[in-house]
Amino acid sequence: MITVHHLDSSRSQRILWMLEELGLDYDIKPYKRLPTMQAPEALRAVHPLGKSPVITDGDKTIAESGAILEYLVEAYGKGRFAPAPGTPERLRYTYFMHYAEGSLMPLLFMKLVFSSLPQRVPWAMRPVARMISNGADKALLGPQITNHFAFLESELVGRDWFAGADFTAADVQMSFPIEAAAARVGFEGRLPRLKTFVERVQARPAYKRALEKGGPHTLLK
Repeated sequence: MITVHHLDSSRSQRILWMLEELGLDYDIKPYKRLPTMQAPEALRAVHPLGKSPVITDGDKTIAESGAILEYLVEAYGKGRFAPAPGTPERLRYTYFMHYAEGSLMPLLFMKLVFSSLPQRVPWAMRPVARMISNGADKALLGPQITNHFAFLESELVGRDWFAGADFTAADVQMSFPIEAAAARVGFEGRLPRLKTFVERVQARPAYKRALEKGGPHTLLK
């Protein structure tokens, strides 16, 4: 039996969704965030880094969203949710499986950190913190994030999903940063293909079942 060590409002929601798409039985072991929004110490008993997502499957312990998704598809997909090796779609699949956490999420996380900086310092320091936050956003984060989302919008021209015509685990991987951005700034009137992607994702029955079991992922909203 697969066990998902599920931290509330976290990337592990994607793992529940993938398991639902695969139609697999699994257990959920829930963990609550601390007031600091950090994961509880109990997760270190599962994996030394004490982070989520982590799954156990028999004697295997697997961490990192992309690694878990690839493992599940290879072990249980029976040819589903990944394009055939050697195809152009497979190359796109591999790219977006790594791009989501390697390129996009670090930018969104830095934006979240800088935007919350003024509220995390003593009031006397808030004007300076606000200047630092605004400066980082204007000079570095804002232009890069705009460029990335223009790129993603262009990648959905002529296709419904990131690897091609068919839904794959790469779309599950890409969903978290795109949903986070949609929730924080919205795509209405600016990025219609990404808006449609989010709507298409959220309409999938397996996605809805995962939310019912794991709860909403609201950390980056």
